Order: sequence, then C-alpha cells, then structure tokens
Amino acid sequence: MTTIRLPRKATALFAGLVLAALAGCGTGDKDATEALGSKEPARPVKAVPAVPPGLAGMPPLLDPNDVYAADRPNKLSPVVKDFPSRVYVPNTGSNTVSVIDPATYTVIDTIPVGVQPQHVVPSWDMKTLWVNNNRGHTLTPINPATGEAGAPVEVHDPYNLYFTPNGKYAVVMASMDRELVFRDPHTMNRVKTVPVTCAGVNHADFSADGRYFIVSCEFSGELLKVDTERMEVIGQQKLPFEGAMPQDVKISPDGKTFYVADMMAHGMWVLSGEAFDVPKLLPTGKGCHGLYISRDSKEMYVSNRGEGSISVFDFTQNKLTKKWELPDGGSPDMGGVSADGKVLWLSGRYNGEVYAIDTTSGRQLAKIKVGGGPHGLAVYPQPGRYSLGHTGIFR
Repeated sequence: MTTIRLPRKATALFAGLVLAALAGCGTGDKDATEALGSKEPARPVKAVPAVPPGLAGMPPLLDPNDVYAADRPNKLSPVVKDFPSRVYVPNTGSNTVSVIDPATYTVIDTIPVGVQPQHVVPSWDMKTLWVNNNRGHTLTPINPATGEAGAPVEVHDPYNLYFTPNGKYAVVMASMDRELVFRDPHTMNRVKTVPVTCAGVNHADFSADGRYFIVSCEFSGELLKVDTERMEVIGQQKLPFEGAMPQDVKISPDGKTFYVADMMAHGMWVLSGEAFDVPKLLPTGKGCHGLYISRDSKEMYVSNRGEGSISVFDFTQNKLTKKWELPDGGSPDMGGVSADGKVLWLSGRYNGEVYAIDTTSGRQLAKIKVGGGPHGLAVYPQPGRYSLGHTGIFR
C-alpha cells in the first residue's frame, strides 16, 4: 500500500476543512455546539439597579426605588401565611383587645390585657403581636396563630414599639419617661437607654437604608433624627407651627421624603430625612393623625381624626387627589390596610368603634362597636418580609 505524504501546509489546510465541515453538519453534542458558537442573536443583558448599602444585617431592599416592594397584595411570608386574618383593636379605656373577623365584620373575641393599651405591634420576625400597655408598664404577647395571650413582660412606659431594620433591637417609645429604650427584641431586656430633651416621643419611621430614623415628639412639637447603629440622637428641630402636635411618621416609597402627621397643624409635614431641613406643611384636614401606604405604593391614606375624613395623597402627582368623608362622622385614628389592599381599617378613637373603608371608592363598608378608646389597631397578617413595628410597617 502506497502512503501519500502531503506537504505540512496542505495538511493544515485539510484539517481546517474537516473542522469546518463538522461545524456545518453539527454533531448533536450540546457542548460542542456551544463551543463553536450559535447563530442566534446575542440577548441584551438587563441592567439591574444597584441597591444602596444599608444598616449591617438589614435585608436588602427588593427594589431600591420602592421600600414597600415586598408589601404587594397577598404576598404573605411563609411565617404568617397560615395565620387567620384578624383585626386586633387595643381599647385604652377598657384595658382589652377586641378581635374582629374581617370576613364578617364582627367581634369574635375580647382579650383582657394591661392598663391603657395603646398599640398592637407585630414583632420583627412577625411571629408575635405585642400589646403596649402604656400605664400598666407591660407588654402582652399575643400568638397570632391561635389568638391566645401570653404572660405579660415588664417594660416601663411602652407607649409605642418599633424594631430596627436588622432585627437587632426593639425600640420602646417611652413617652412620659422621655426616653428611647433599645431592648432585646425577644426578651425585651434593656440594652441602652437614650434620654431625650423633647416631650412625648411617640411615632417613627426608618430611612430606606435603615441607618437612621425620624421620631415625632407630640407634646413639644419637635422631631428627632436618631442614628440606628450608634443608638444616638443626631438631630433635633422644632416644627415651625405654634402648638404643633406631630403624630404618625411615614417614608415615601422612593425613600427620599418623610411625612409627619400633625393633629394641631391639620396636615402633614414634608421633609428630607437626609438633610433634616425645615419641613413644609401640606394641609389635609382637621386632626391629621395616621398615615398608611397603599399596596401598590402609589397612594397614602391620611386619617383626619378631628373631622371624620380620610385624605388620599398621590406620590406620583405629589398632591392630595381625594377626600373620603365617613357618612356618620367619627374619629378615624390609627390602623392599617388589609392583606389584599382592598380595605383600610381605622379605629374610631372617641366613638368606641372601628371603620372598614373601601380603598377604591372610599365607601364605608362597616362600622363595628368595640371597647372604650380604641387606638392603634393592627390588621394581621400583612404582606412583607419583616416588621418595623407600630401597627404594621412592613418591608
């Protein structure tokens, strides 16, 4: 048999032709196909917006442009998805919590608690509801899976309760003691006490990155800015209104603006949390009190306790667009939005009743009699990954 020897250049050329033929025919080998390239056009890489660094240990925002992105309708955490849907109403004058079934608009249970319960507050891990017994100097835990109350925990002057975004501390708003008290979020043991010079610390909300929070001081008409990690007051200012009484505090979805309800200025103070500059007043109605974000992050419901109305603020338009009047008047105070976003629940502070309001039309769906002086009611469960406290601020 005669062997034909090709010149070296011809051999290289022949090998190249063989490889080209194989590439054209295809072998059915996925790895080989990928190695030789594909005829499909390249897909553009979708840009993912950078999430700003936050407080150490804080779960990152789902959307850097919307701090409430985790609060979409019925987007319940696995922790709470099997809890029965209930509305828990602390009655400051009756020392009880009324439990409402939102499906039937009826009170199905009344739980005795401590003296002067002010707010029902979901814990950071969302497993416990804490009743703030302000004058009884205790917190009563309620198991939202069973509706049963546990043994009270001694905590002095717990007017309101918040949790740092990383879940490291509970923050007690000790209104009469003039203190912010950082505590263990489970045992409620005191970790650090921060004395304040303003009177009536009561409500708060955290920045988008969790590094600071803004606190309202009801009785001296002031605002505080508090460093979360250092647990120190880093700013303080007097509101530019004689007799101001600031109440609820809420941050805008984009994290740039804080809104502070004022029941004597009859509107919301609007300010930059970063600059902590002099705020501007946006009138809403008499006795402006509670602030609640819609499930789509587009609107904020503002309860006007002194005139029995709810104003609706549109974030995109940056203005008030609607006002809903309760048909029989009343004193809409604190509350929350249902898990599906369809109902706004508010306590009637001076009328011993609770209002259920349709968030599309503003129509009053129900008026339910409860105990005396109903205040910071909690709708539970609600969507979100963790709780910052109050009657339910979820992120």
